[in-house]
Amino acid sequence: MEGIFSYGKPVSGKNFVGRRNELTIFSNLIWNGGNVVIYEPPKSGKTSLLQQAFFNMRISGKQFGTAEMSLLNIRGIDAFMLTLGSEIIRAEATTPDEFDSIVKGCLPDTHFVFDPVAYAEKDAVLSLNWDMDENDIRSIFCLPYRLAAVKGRKMIVIIDEFQNICFLDNWEKICKIAEEVMQNSQNELCSYVLMGSRVNAMKEIFEHRVFFYRIVNHLKFSDIDTREITDSIVKGFLTGGKVIDRDQMMSVCKLFRSNIWYINQFASICDHLTKGYITDGTLADALAMLVALHEPRFRDQTADLTGFQTSLLRAALEGVKKFSSAEVIERYGLNSSANVRRLKDALCKKEIITFGENDEPIVLDPLFEYWARHSFFGIKDE
Repeated sequence: MEGIFSYGKPVSGKNFVGRRNELTIFSNLIWNGGNVVIYEPPKSGKTSLLQQAFFNMRISGKQFGTAEMSLLNIRGIDAFMLTLGSEIIRAEATTPDEFDSIVKGCLPDTHFVFDPVAYAEKDAVLSLNWDMDENDIRSIFCLPYRLAAVKGRKMIVIIDEFQNICFLDNWEKICKIAEEVMQNSQNELCSYVLMGSRVNAMKEIFEHRVFFYRIVNHLKFSDIDTREITDSIVKGFLTGGKVIDRDQMMSVCKLFRSNIWYINQFASICDHLTKGYITDGTLADALAMLVALHEPRFRDQTADLTGFQTSLLRAALEGVKKFSSAEVIERYGLNSSANVRRLKDALCKKEIITFGENDEPIVLDPLFEYWARHSFFGIKDE
């Protein structure tokens, strides 16, 4: 049974809080044929945003189909193309005859064939009758444009955990082919949404290697207004006959940097710890329990940090911004400015920190930041 504070699955409707600006931008981009890239840390609400946007679009009368896949467990080009093509066809076909017709009509002169056995087992509906070549890859990326033209309605293709494309052999070539298709096929009937939860890995693709330049639009999340979060949580507690002070809730939002996923978990724990007024003691107990739940993951994140990497992380937590200054290098034992660059790259690859527009360090996970500060390093609050 779903609790008052939802955090176990993507949400929409009354459980969706904030992000009105992002919803508007995303919907406008998609409906006008734009392609979108979103890279935010895990549990930032990427899927919930899409779910709410599609809900809003449907109740406004817009007609469209969606095809969605994840690269989370995919490590080969064949598996990527077969899964992507299958999900695109699945969005527009419901019977074996329809599947077969789409494969023959929209994937001519390719090595893809309809696989009725896989269809019966609810697996990928495509298979290969010969080794895949560049034309096959190009045909799969073109497929939603062709289907949208045939069906006469919008198609939206979502590829989640897109940063994992880097695990595939010759992944740069795949990105180049996808670029060419999106560039040459741009029309209002089809849009790609590329999402990723490993922020720095996505930055490497879209900012440093500059793939999909001016072909996709980066939708960056801003912090959810703490007043909206507070209103939602206070209302949730009142539903259960419980009371939390608004100032307390504002402090909670600040601690979790408005991460609604953590805040809902925290509120759910508080809800189970008391039958009435939520005291400071209840909040402290709930925080300790939440940290305990996630601590094994945080320990894994820090288990293989070198001494130098640990020192740089501590410097970031203590507010250092210019790591290469002689004073900082000496104080934290960072060895040299060249070593600092290597350390920054290492912590980024581990997805512990990222760097903002002004090169300021940002710890990606707010609860990890709290744990690292208080439990790992024992840094005292000022």
